[in-house]
Amino acid sequence: MFTGIVSGTGTLTEKCGSRLVIETPYKPESFEEGASVACDGCCLTVVDIAKGKGSGSLLHFDLSNETLDLTTLGSWGVGQKINLERALALGQELGGHIVTGHVDGRAKIVSRNPDGDSIRFALEAPSELAGFIAAKGSIALDGVSLTVNEVDDSLFGVNIIPYTLSHTTLGDQQPGDLVNLEVDLLARYVARLGQHEGR
Repeated sequence: MFTGIVSGTGTLTEKCGSRLVIETPYKPESFEEGASVACDGCCLTVVDIAKGKGSGSLLHFDLSNETLDLTTLGSWGVGQKINLERALALGQELGGHIVTGHVDGRAKIVSRNPDGDSIRFALEAPSELAGFIAAKGSIALDGVSLTVNEVDDSLFGVNIIPYTLSHTTLGDQQPGDLVNLEVDLLARYVARLGQHEGR
């Protein structure tokens, strides 16, 4: 379980088939094999740990076909910058919203425009996910917890503040780029209950 509050960024240093090696700022001794890390919003299992540069670590992950089909991870190349979040521990502050790390699909950035000191992004969600996105609701894009500003069918907008732009990879994203999208977990259950009651 995660909160969508990015705790660091990493770099893809090696990609061999479905195995990824990501250099992270986390100390290697702070991890055990089997730990979960959200990488651009996708929950991955640590399968090996090595010492990286300085006090950081090299974390190894294996990708399933489901992950490759639904996320942007299959298109990553060496040097890719990645938003990272460690799994939530009991007693930690829940600063964003409940994020599972189970990416639902990919959203496409349609536009990027200044809005004061922030940047306003317009994105297009896959049609099958659009119904789960609501104005003033929560959403995770590349693992970042954001508030939806407005919704128009499959298009939706978010406003990204300077802190988030400088501390995540979203500051580098441009129109045409794809980002990992996780809709609000509560919206999924509400929709499921509505389907059940309609029978």
